[in-house]
Amino acid sequence: GEEANVGLGLLGYPVLMASDILLYDADLVPVGEDQRQHLELTRDIAGRINDIYGGKKWKKMGGRGGRILKVPEALIPPAGARVMSLVDGTSKMSKSAEAEGSRLNLTDTPDIIARKIKRCKTDQFEGLEFGNPDRPEATNLLTIYQLMTGMTQEEVLAEVSAMRWGDFKPILTDACVAHLSPIQERYNECMADPAYLDSVLRSGAEAANEQAERTLFKVKQAMGFMPPL
Repeated sequence: GEEANVGLGLLGYPVLMASDILLYDADLVPVGEDQRQHLELTRDIAGRINDIYGGKKWKKMGGRGGRILKVPEALIPPAGARVMSLVDGTSKMSKSAEAEGSRLNLTDTPDIIARKIKRCKTDQFEGLEFGNPDRPEATNLLTIYQLMTGMTQEEVLAEVSAMRWGDFKPILTDACVAHLSPIQERYNECMADPAYLDSVLRSGAEAANEQAERTLFKVKQAMGFMPPL
C-alpha cells in the first residue's frame, strides 16, 4: 500500500502534553475519560525517567536521590467525566463544534440556555432513565441535571424518572441557570477589572515559572546536563 506521511505534530504533541504536566509537579490531573490515554503516556514517561536516571544515579550527579519526577494520578469525576452533545447523545459536547446549539457555554444567558434545552434532542420512550444504551440523550440530559443540582443518580430518578420530556426540560433549564448564575456574576466582575486579572496572571506565571525551573533543574542534573554540585 501507499506510505502515509506522518507529521511530527502527531508524534510530538503527546510528549509536549506530558511535559506540560510533569514540569509543574502535579499530583492530580483533571481529565475526561477520553483523555486517560494521554495521562498514561505521561505516567510512563515519568516512570521511565525515574527508573533510568533517579535513585543512586541521581545522587551521584549531586542530587538528593530518589524519584526525580512525580507520577501523577488521573482525577476523573464520578459523573460527567464526558458530557455529550445536546443534539447527539453519542458525540462529545465540544466548544469547537459548528452547531452552537450542541453545547451549553458558561456565559450563555438564561434565554439562550432555555432555547438550547428546548430544542435539544430527546427520544420517544416513556419516562426518564440512566444507562440505557438505546437512550444516550436520556443519560446525557439526566447527567447534566445531576451535575447542576449536585444530586445522586438515585435522587435524580426519584424526582424525575416518571416525567415526560416536556415536563423535564424546564426543570433542567432552571437548574442550569441557577448553577451558572454565580459563575457568570464572578466572571463579569473579573472582566470588569483588568488590573486584577493582570495581577492574577502575573502572580500565577511567577509561581508556575518557579516550579518549572525547579523541575527542569532536577532533570538536567540527573541526566548530566550540568556539572555535579
